[in-house]
Amino acid sequence: MNNQNIFNEIRSKIDIVELIGEYVSLVQKGRNFFGICPFHNDTNPSMSVSREKQIYKCFSCGASGNIFTFIRDYEHVDMKGVLDILAPKAGITIDNNIVSKKVDKYDKLYEIYELSNKFYQNNINTKEGQKAKEYLKNRGIGDDIIKEFEIGLSLDSMDSLTKLLTKKGYDALTLDKIGLSSNNHDLFINRIMVPIQDENGRTVAFSGRVYNKKSDHKYVNTKETEIFKKGNILYNYHRAKEYARHDKYLIIMEGYMDVFRASSVNIKNVVALMGTALTSEQSALIKRTSNNIYLCLDGDGPGQKAMMSVGEQLEKMGLQVKAVCLTDDEDPDSYILKYGEEKFRMLIDDAISFSDFKLSYLKKGINFNSDLELSQYVDTVIREASNINDEIRREIILKKLAKDTNLSYNTLEKRLEDYLADKKKVKTEIVMPKVKTVKLSKYDKASYGMIYAMLLDKKYLDAFKKQSLYFTPQLTRYLLTEIEYYYKKYGNITIADFYTYLLDKEDILGLYNNIINYADNDIVSDEAVNDYMKVIKDYNEGLEIKRLRELMMKTSDELEKSKIAEEIKLLRIGE
Repeated sequence: MNNQNIFNEIRSKIDIVELIGEYVSLVQKGRNFFGICPFHNDTNPSMSVSREKQIYKCFSCGASGNIFTFIRDYEHVDMKGVLDILAPKAGITIDNNIVSKKVDKYDKLYEIYELSNKFYQNNINTKEGQKAKEYLKNRGIGDDIIKEFEIGLSLDSMDSLTKLLTKKGYDALTLDKIGLSSNNHDLFINRIMVPIQDENGRTVAFSGRVYNKKSDHKYVNTKETEIFKKGNILYNYHRAKEYARHDKYLIIMEGYMDVFRASSVNIKNVVALMGTALTSEQSALIKRTSNNIYLCLDGDGPGQKAMMSVGEQLEKMGLQVKAVCLTDDEDPDSYILKYGEEKFRMLIDDAISFSDFKLSYLKKGINFNSDLELSQYVDTVIREASNINDEIRREIILKKLAKDTNLSYNTLEKRLEDYLADKKKVKTEIVMPKVKTVKLSKYDKASYGMIYAMLLDKKYLDAFKKQSLYFTPQLTRYLLTEIEYYYKKYGNITIADFYTYLLDKEDILGLYNNIINYADNDIVSDEAVNDYMKVIKDYNEGLEIKRLRELMMKTSDELEKSKIAEEIKLLRIGE
């Protein structure tokens, strides 16, 4: 069985609706299913998934494809990674050599970090690592957590790692550049080492913590490198994403100690921020796990401020956000140690909506004796209430606000109605965001329609060739050649399987995407195909007439001019 047949078999055994439904919430409308597109900042369901065609396409950003392209683009893996995910789902065991690993220009850097990670892990399990293990044990971190999170130890030596890596052929300049050594000396010395992995589980950085002596620098962290951008990573994401998809929600905490502690009580759907700010790249990662997000940041002032900032950003992305509320002196790590798993799970179960958290947060520090502060506070609360689509909750908020401020309920209600009216007006005026689209010429539309017809039925390919027609754009000619070859080799074409066939032909795949997105039905009539062929024929003849006229103008030979004129005449009458 060749590679394409294996791909086709895997594709035939996995329903695209069920697969994408594991990642995105889908709702059936007519024959297709619709959901929020994960490939752009979508807030309205604009991605359509067809069970009949086994493809998806977004009507907003233009993303389209089959199960293979979806996993490739969603998980950010190469085709080997795609097969590692999909083959088991299809119940198929494949040869690892079916698809070669895509060469990454940073492979060497990943290798160095992986070797370093193994070196540190080995150190903590030696005699020299006993004190580090005792320190971790005293903090409630046992061998199971050490193993799960690959915690290691940098030795009390200036160059133990550097010597190992240079001996294996890695140059000192590279080691300096990627933040492992400096001037032939190890950067991390006598520290507990926590590896930081990217979304695919590759080690890209370390956080080193002092454990057995005082230091001005409690933590030493890897500087940003070509493979480590702090704003692109969430700690523990590669482990947590599958748990989050299974549990239908993701918990966000502040630090890796919080993640360790949660995992120790079998709460695995947890990631930690790489700082209190949330970047757009991190937001996109979060959105790919679940629509339901639980924020469980520290209970102190900075933690609650971060909760506000992060929550607002996630809400703007259309995610459902809840707040897990800790007391001022607690963080998830200390809370679980103090109260245990059961009470922490109860805390998660009792998480409040982000809007409720926001209203409570906004009330803190307000001077109710100041007319200006009170007025601003009331206005902010009513604005927030206008964002809530539950009339009962809005009424409860207004009644509480009236009681807290001694203002008339009717006055507050009137202000709320004004905000709701403004929102309704905006919603009416802006139905959908405008998407830039490329305007197709009559010829382009005919070419797209003709190609799509060929994909649905080989008889239209035969009719096109019988009339000796051709496509003018080179890329369209290449696509036609691939269609002819596929029919010859495999006998028939399905839209979904042809996506897989074109995966390594990026330019042609882009054109194929455009054609599939342009097509709006599954039925092509003979009459429509005849119209397509006439447009293509007329267009090609027009180009040929133009070429002949230019040639006629360049020649001074009257006999030659006469021959060219005759050719033009024959083209015009269709002979």
